[in-house]
Amino acid sequence: MADKFLEIAFTPSVRKAQEHYYGRSGRMHAGAENDPLTEDEIGFIQSRDSFYMATVSETGWPYVQHRGGKPGFLRVTSPNSLAFADYQGNRQMLSTGNLAVDDRVTLFLMDYPQRTRLKILGLARIEDARQQPELIEQYSTPDVQRVVERVFFISVISYDWNCPKYITPRYTAAEVEVAVAPLRERIAALESQLANQK
Repeated sequence: MADKFLEIAFTPSVRKAQEHYYGRSGRMHAGAENDPLTEDEIGFIQSRDSFYMATVSETGWPYVQHRGGKPGFLRVTSPNSLAFADYQGNRQMLSTGNLAVDDRVTLFLMDYPQRTRLKILGLARIEDARQQPELIEQYSTPDVQRVVERVFFISVISYDWNCPKYITPRYTAAEVEVAVAPLRERIAALESQLANQK
């Protein structure tokens, strides 16, 4: 866990809960202004095809939304910066509205097959792609450019890797197809052998 993440996440009430259940609280260090992403985090982020994003409304309610795309749609633009194109959706605009009044955001990135997760704390701003069409080409691929409405820019404050203990492995259809391809080939070969024996 990066130092700045500890400083932000281990509030007095969190430390009190830790002491109640475990007899002591986690160590706190004065973190730097932010913790830059390393090659490990950058590689992990760039290989994701989805993530969850949490914001907070002006009434104090948290809201979590899923974002997906081709691997790499969440772009690492520097060790402290991320960006992604936001597509037309259900027109609720909950994350966009929340970020207009509170720019704090948490991203939750999962790799279910490897049972790995990465949490990112940051500050987000949104640019209207209709007013800056050059952003569409810069932050999206040609197949989705017609549905891009906004681009989110996230200044990374810190991050944390979680333990894999209770992550159930899950696989995409593409991952399953790769895994079963040798079995299909073997079945086809055996069926061919049986057909030739008749």
